[in-house]
Amino acid sequence: MSAVNVWQGAGRRIYMNEVGTRDGLQMEQTFVPTAEKIALVNALSAAGLSKIEVTAFVSPTAIPALRDGEIVMREIERRPGTIYTALVPNVRGAERAIDARTDELNLVMSVSETHNLCNLRMQRSQSFAALQQVVATAQQAAVAVNVSLSCCFGCPMEGGVPQAEVLAWVQRFVDLGVQGVTLCDTTGMAYPSQVLALVAACKARWPQLGLTLHFHNTRGMALANVLAAIDAGADRFDASMGGLGGCPYAPGASGNACTEDIVHALALMDYDTGVDLAAVVAAAQSLPALIGHDIPSQIAKAGPRWALHLPPAGFQEIRERALAKG
Repeated sequence: MSAVNVWQGAGRRIYMNEVGTRDGLQMEQTFVPTAEKIALVNALSAAGLSKIEVTAFVSPTAIPALRDGEIVMREIERRPGTIYTALVPNVRGAERAIDARTDELNLVMSVSETHNLCNLRMQRSQSFAALQQVVATAQQAAVAVNVSLSCCFGCPMEGGVPQAEVLAWVQRFVDLGVQGVTLCDTTGMAYPSQVLALVAACKARWPQLGLTLHFHNTRGMALANVLAAIDAGADRFDASMGGLGGCPYAPGASGNACTEDIVHALALMDYDTGVDLAAVVAAAQSLPALIGHDIPSQIAKAGPRWALHLPPAGFQEIRERALAKG
């Protein structure tokens, strides 16, 4: 274990990246109106999120839920200090995102050959070649690039992914000059000791790289994995309001690590996320009406630990009877 005391943050800064408006909404069958998407992003900006993945610049046929990406990115209110990013799959998507004033391009491929073929219909070598062109396009426009590597902690079809394989793919993108890399637990297969080892290896090898962790709560271990990553030196995490999201290759799975649940836990341990928990909870609580179903969030339902409740009806009578009995 590292020298960091993971159970007591002592004000240590942790940066929370909101992915619900892209990674979450893209999974929904109900189209969330453009004005409501913009309002959600604005609310999350006001809540103090460090980064917001606003949308995706992809084919509207592929992801119809995000067919209004340009409008949303152009019309959101931009808070100084918040980075507004978007998923782009190719050069055309990158050009659209840059034209819409996107701060950072998020590129995706898998470290698992099988998952990459299933998800992107390409071999990993083909994906890398295509993303090289996207990186070059972004660099010409002086726009930052982050690469999200799927299945870093296991593939639902191949099983375990060797740590050396993950590190090799990170190195390829570091060599291209990208600003950040996200290690993704795409189907919720990660476990704390594995997370600790991989994050420690990355931090030791690339101490200046913007390293982000992206966990899913498929098997209820998202928070435990966040704490393990913090213990290894990580300070940047993706999460989704309401716990929205999922993966088609993890049937029946719940979504991403839940923003408000993670922020609440870190606040109790004295970490500084810079996030207004009440504001994020309010955004999450608006979701069921927009998407037509309940959300996995625990804090949106139960409230934070410090939210006290009145005693039940009849409590005063119970108290008086107890006192009378001496």
